Amino acid sequence: MPSDIPEQRLADIVADCERIARYTRGRTFDDFLADEMARDAVERCLLRISEAACKLGTYLDALYPETPWRQVRGIGNILRHQYDVVDPGSLWASIEEQLPDVCESARREKARLEGRGEGPA
Repeated sequence: MPSDIPEQRLADIVADCERIARYTRGRTFDDFLADEMARDAVERCLLRISEAACKLGTYLDALYPETPWRQVRGIGNILRHQYDVVDPGSLWASIEEQLPDVCESARREKARLEGRGEGPA
């Protein structure tokens, strides 16, 4: 069930990051290109991550400047409105290079909000 509680939005981001990691683990870019279902699943997870990040607003940008939160929020618009020009290579690069930071920042912020962690490094 959707929630306006930031901890839930952050948990949603982490869950979808973990799904993407499972869907792509042990695969090469060529494997990803060849697997339409995996590409569709990854895009759907990215849409949910983007939407959760949008609902969190911009406060994470300053707390976690190493994480491309603006791009995370923006990918949803690209996937929804410019779906016909989405470059699988760019998606793959984002998954490998940026998604781990997104997941880690969301985990740290969730722990900070719950009083279990130190938050930003």
